[in-house]
Order: sequence, then C-alpha cells, then structure tokens
Amino acid sequence: MTIDGTQDSAMEPGAQVVLQRGDLLLTYTVAGPQALASIVEHPEAVAHADGHRRTGVNVVSFALVALRGEGVRGRALQAPYPRLRTLLRAVGDAPYAADEAGDVRFCLPDEAGRERWLHLDEIPLPPTTPAAWPRP
Repeated sequence: MTIDGTQDSAMEPGAQVVLQRGDLLLTYTVAGPQALASIVEHPEAVAHADGHRRTGVNVVSFALVALRGEGVRGRALQAPYPRLRTLLRAVGDAPYAADEAGDVRFCLPDEAGRERWLHLDEIPLPPTTPAAWPRP
C-alpha cells in the first residue's frame, strides 16, 4: 500500500530485503496489513507516538520544501499521489523556518489574512484530501 492508499505491487507481504551493514546481515520482511495494529498499538510505539508524529511532520515538511524547488515542483505536481499534490499547493511558496527543536513551520495567511506560522499538520486542507494513510 502506498502513502495515498493505492496498491503498490512491488513489495508483497512476506517479501524480504537483505542488507549488509558492516559485519551484520539484516533481513527485513514486509508485513501485511494485518500487522498494522500490532505495530501501532505496541506499548513502545504508544509511549513514543507524539515524538514519532512530530518527527514525521518535520520530515515531510522538509521534503515539501525540497519538492517545491525550481525544476522539481512541476514534476512533483505530476506524481500520482493526490495528497502530495494537495500539500504542495497548500504550502505554495510560503516562507518556512525551523526552530531550535527542529520543528518546521510555514508562514501562511489565516482566514482574516493575518500571517501565522503553522506546522504542516495545522494547515487547513480541502475535505477531499486523502488520508495520510489508510485507516480502518
């Protein structure tokens, strides 16, 4: 499953990826959708969920900054990912800044036209925007 919920047959559940890391040989096995609950509901995942979410929002924010660059934006807007296109349009060419903690904010006008510094997950998106990941 891709980030926008469409099927991606490149890596089927059960497929394995083997990587050499120094003296170690790591084997990763692709899990199927039935594994989602056991992963996201694990006590360690729950205990650190806020930090992981914050990190994810910041990574995506920096990715959007990179994808809106000259010579890249046009191709990114042609990608077959509706959520990506919506996010790129939402941030447009807005200035961005990262604070000392690494939290990224975009400066965008609110409903009254006042500029506000917003995290990516605080930016209003159209109701037709696909979910960030398929939710049960």
